[in-house]
Amino acid sequence: MPIDFVDLIGKNVEIEISGGSFHKGMLIDTGLDIVVIYAGRTDKFLYIPFVHIQRLKEITMMDEDTTYEAPTVKPLETEEAISYRKILMAAKGMFTQVYVTGNKSIHGYLTSIMNDYFIFHSPAYKTMYISMNHVKWLIPYPPQTTPYSLDNEKFHLIPPPSSLARSFEEQLKKFENQLVILDGGDNPEKIGLLKKARNNKATLITAEGETVFWNLEHIKSIQLP
Repeated sequence: MPIDFVDLIGKNVEIEISGGSFHKGMLIDTGLDIVVIYAGRTDKFLYIPFVHIQRLKEITMMDEDTTYEAPTVKPLETEEAISYRKILMAAKGMFTQVYVTGNKSIHGYLTSIMNDYFIFHSPAYKTMYISMNHVKWLIPYPPQTTPYSLDNEKFHLIPPPSSLARSFEEQLKKFENQLVILDGGDNPEKIGLLKKARNNKATLITAEGETVFWNLEHIKSIQLP
């Protein structure tokens, strides 16, 4: 009988993720579209959508870097079998690290979850609209933890807009004719005036007045400056 992920629960594994990232830890839960590993050395739980997993294997050679004790509790619990969407729902209001691309993790709070994107409020990046399709992993932090050790009275969540669109593309249409930042502004051509979001394309006018077309399938996040 072939081994399924469920057969590896409680065992140490190595996971290769799209983009060349590697994680080691104890596999503590698995669902149809997500796995959870516990990295004992850092005491972190990584929730990894299966769509970005290139390879997963059990670690049979044990050493101090690959041996973990099973945690007694998990930070995110669901009443039924876990799924990516259920984990996002469970993480609402918790201080969380979200990794999307490059070498940049975003720290903050999930405030709303729509069909294919969610709203994330970060002290550093403010309100971001993040595509679910591009989240490589998320790490919830323990209760009472705050971003950058800010005092609660110095950190105020900004409520999301009351008229959120159901889909990522429809939300981008609401930002037409406004200055926007795509993917955290990692490229100067991803900062500009959003002229149009139609037919899976975003038309952006850069600071130099150039017109750039972006494929929405590859847009990971959007925010207003």
